[in-house]
Amino acid sequence: MPTGKVKFFDEQKGFGFVSSDEGGDDVFVPAKSLPQGVTSLKAGTRLEYSIAAGKRGTQAMQVKVIGPAPSVAAAVHAKHRKAAEEMAVITEDLIKMLDKIGNSFRRGHYPDRKESEKVAAVLRAVASHLDGA
Repeated sequence: MPTGKVKFFDEQKGFGFVSSDEGGDDVFVPAKSLPQGVTSLKAGTRLEYSIAAGKRGTQAMQVKVIGPAPSVAAAVHAKHRKAAEEMAVITEDLIKMLDKIGNSFRRGHYPDRKESEKVAAVLRAVASHLDGA
């Protein structure tokens, strides 16, 4: 049986899409294919399903939840956090980087790709060390 991760699921609309582990197009998941008692799926939840050709392309049938969605809060707490003094220096550097980008935006320009990637990497790193509580 194919497996994949929930890309999104809208409980009100009654459908969502799964990104298949084998690649290719996303698979349509109607609410009627969910296991009994399950009314919604969280993005990132691992599924096993059979597939059939439907009106909207490939459709998941007989869906089985095989793993919960990853918890961002648990991942943050599981990582070793840097010392507060070290985070202070990193945060000050981040502020300088963001200030430079802010000035660029004020002049009507986006930063170049290399600078954008650098700032995004630093933002991700800082976010991974912040306490979610």
